[in-house]
Amino acid sequence: MDIKKKVDRTVANAKDAASEARHRTVAGAEQAKRDALGDEMTASEKAGSVLKQAKESTQAEIDHAKRAVRSKTGGK
Repeated sequence: MDIKKKVDRTVANAKDAASEARHRTVAGAEQAKRDALGDEMTASEKAGSVLKQAKESTQAEIDHAKRAVRSKTGGK
């Protein structure tokens, strides 16, 4: 593998790792918000929080999977 491809892959992996960390942080914050507020939240607020947490967790898993595929295939 040439140097340019290695650099491109490293940059792409770093971007995906940062994105994954951001999504996991937001998902964790949603869980913490529900834990802290508990019954003070309305049912619709809780549902919105759960959906946001699920969305962020899914996006984090996608970023993780992209890095895993890139590592196995050697692609960008």
